[in-house]
Amino acid sequence: MGAIYAKLAAIQAELKAPKNQFNSFGKYNYRSCEDILEAVKPLTKAQGCAVVLSDEAVAIDGWHYIKATARLVDMLEGENESAIAVSYAREPEMKKGMDTSQITGTASSYARKYALSGLFALDDTKDADSQDNSSEGKPAQKQPAKTYCCADCGKPFVNITDRTGHAWTPAQQYDAAASVSPDGKARCRACREKLEHPASGPEQGGGNG
Repeated sequence: MGAIYAKLAAIQAELKAPKNQFNSFGKYNYRSCEDILEAVKPLTKAQGCAVVLSDEAVAIDGWHYIKATARLVDMLEGENESAIAVSYAREPEMKKGMDTSQITGTASSYARKYALSGLFALDDTKDADSQDNSSEGKPAQKQPAKTYCCADCGKPFVNITDRTGHAWTPAQQYDAAASVSPDGKARCRACREKLEHPASGPEQGGGNG
């Protein structure tokens, strides 16, 4: 079983998947599922492996999720020699301009991207080859960390672990919240619930009972 992990480590060491996509609303660069696959296919072929992706619809606490599984399989040994990573993405109840199949497809792409990122150890840091090395030799200047905040209340997203045991970074939560929002804005759970279920007008009579 160790052979597949040796091959996975070799692929992880060589893989470069720069963030060539740009989100004009959030003003940030990102990589898509297709970007990762395009970058990793030559490396998996060289190692005699293949990437297999699969989806499964699951219900968690009344919400519909897409569970994506990314599997690195040794082509000689088959599934007896494989490494696996799993990720989840929630399907929104509705999204403006999309039918149900498009909503599911969006959740699938998102879940697959993060399953691949987990499998091949891709993080959210800036790619080394895209950094400006003109200041090499000069004292390093510490850059402030980017904060991902709710578009309505301004509350920052923080690292969490959901009920399935899946860990979410602030950037992942921000992207997920934006992907399920009708207007593309990332909101915290409390603000999403306010938007989906607006409070009714003031009660008549002023009583508590």
